[in-house]
Amino acid sequence: MRLAPLALALLFVLPAAALAAPPAVAPAAPAAAASAAAPAAAGPSLADIQTFTRVFELVRQAYVDKVDDHTLMQSAITGMLAGLDPHSEFLTRKGLDQLDEDTSGRYGGLGIEVAQVNGELRVIAPIDGTPAARAGMLPGDVIVGINGKAVDPDALNVALDQLRGAPGTRITLSVLHPQAARPVDLTLTRERIQIASVRSRLLQPGYAYLRISQFQDDTVAELTRQIEALQKKDGPLQGAVLDLRSNPGGLVTAAVGVADDFLDHGTIVSTRGRLKQADMTFTAQGGGDLLKGAPLVVLVDNGTASAAEIVAGALKDNHRAVLMGRRTFGKGSVQTVLPLPGGEAVKLTTARYYTPDGGSIQARGIEPDIRLADATVKLDQGPQLTQREADLPNHLAGDKPAGSAEGGEGKLAGDDYWLSEAVHVLQGLAVARAATAARPAAQ
Repeated sequence: MRLAPLALALLFVLPAAALAAPPAVAPAAPAAAASAAAPAAAGPSLADIQTFTRVFELVRQAYVDKVDDHTLMQSAITGMLAGLDPHSEFLTRKGLDQLDEDTSGRYGGLGIEVAQVNGELRVIAPIDGTPAARAGMLPGDVIVGINGKAVDPDALNVALDQLRGAPGTRITLSVLHPQAARPVDLTLTRERIQIASVRSRLLQPGYAYLRISQFQDDTVAELTRQIEALQKKDGPLQGAVLDLRSNPGGLVTAAVGVADDFLDHGTIVSTRGRLKQADMTFTAQGGGDLLKGAPLVVLVDNGTASAAEIVAGALKDNHRAVLMGRRTFGKGSVQTVLPLPGGEAVKLTTARYYTPDGGSIQARGIEPDIRLADATVKLDQGPQLTQREADLPNHLAGDKPAGSAEGGEGKLAGDDYWLSEAVHVLQGLAVARAATAARPAAQ
């Protein structure tokens, strides 16, 4: 999937008419429209124009294969944008179609988020339940070969296009895992990827697990629906874990909406760019916290990027959640999709974003409140030397059957150590909250 710059992009997507009349609800649209009103900058020097023209003519006349002028001009535009930062790019009609697919969560491919970093194809995160995730791809992996051929650092867009393909077709990736000495070959079968951006379940009575894999069109509505369904079925929640691990980002509107779902008030994120119109501040709209103030723990790691970092930063700086895990990816810039004539577009970095406390996470990431190490828990299944009353023969039955968490705490710790630790913190916060609420009545 060619989510390279896209997957990490904190996107403002403008309609075709946005340049003429930007809608009030698209925060970056005024920045696009204002380009016409911005002070005229000095144009390129005559020497630069002459150099470009000379190189253009040399390629036309002397390159080993004939290249038409349109292709050369598009290559020049592509190179100009690629030289700015890893997230700005020229989008053909095909590229725009792919962007629409990606933000809707439905496309054909592997389910992998990739960025072009220093001439490498670096994996930001595999998407849950996709061929890439099932094959064991990890955040930080570098794709060094495709179908037995080395990835050309000067033709990364070609390599990105190879990752997409018709469902049912196979592809072999040579992947260098972090800290590994040599790459491994992984053979994957492309699928029709339809990503459910939100999944949820009860970890145990009163405690919910909320997983957001990426931020797309339906994320806010789906998160709201699932939280309300859990509470309708089992009553008010005592706490929740929001899992943003390996979430590469997506739409800024979805990130703002998710943060708003857990905040009664406060700033969510602000953006600042060269143009005054790019300076925006998003605040909670006062619709109410869906958890009614119940404790919230957010899991983050080095694959938590962009829009996911907005949510993590907003909840941390507003003291609404405890962040646990690892320092996040550190992608703190905003991309705006600006339409061009002929159905093409430019995806351009137009601003940096800042967390409520005013900090930029660009290239730094967000530090969790509680750091967690990569660890696995080995469950000892040896002989048990102690028993409970319930294990004794002919024991007297209790009033109610003993309940337990889904699969038991030991199983959760063995399956997902980080999540197990998050539940422990969550339970502690819930106990403290209950004690605080009860204190006035006891006096």
